[in-house]
Amino acid sequence: MTVSFNLAFSEVIESCAEHRDGQAGTWITEDMKRAYKELHRDGFAHSIDVWLGDSLVGGLYGLGIGRVFFGESMFSRENNASKAAMLVLCSELLSRDVELIDCQVVSPHLMSLGARLVHRAEFAEQLESECEPATRIELPGDLRRPITDYLPE
Repeated sequence: MTVSFNLAFSEVIESCAEHRDGQAGTWITEDMKRAYKELHRDGFAHSIDVWLGDSLVGGLYGLGIGRVFFGESMFSRENNASKAAMLVLCSELLSRDVELIDCQVVSPHLMSLGARLVHRAEFAEQLESECEPATRIELPGDLRRPITDYLPE
C-alpha cells in the first residue's frame, strides 16, 4: 500500500458519500461536497489517500484548523485501508504538534484506534485555545509514499 495527501481529494469525498450496507443514506450532500472541495482549494480541507497499486482503496478527509484536525468521513474498500489512513494522519499531525483530532461520531472502529470521549465543556475549551489563530494545517504534497514510511521504528 502507498499513501498520499490531497492527491485524490475529490475521489475520497465521493467515495465517502457512496452507499454503505446497513445505512439508509449519507449526510454528504452535493452542497457539502462542493463546500469541502472549496475548502480544499483554500488549503483547509485535506485527504489522506490509500492506494493499492493504482487503485484508491481507502482514505479519509477533514479540516485542519490551528492545532485541530476535524475528521469528517472515511472509507475502505480493502481491509484496514481506513486504519492505514488514520495511522498516517496521526503520524503527520504529531510531527506538526497538532493537539486534537475530532472524530465527531463514536464508533467501535474509532474506539479501537484509540479514540476517547471528551466532555462537551472540555472540547469547547480545547477548540477555543487550539483553533486560534485559525491557520491552515499544512500537510505534505501529492507525493505517494509507502505506508511503511509512517510506521514507528
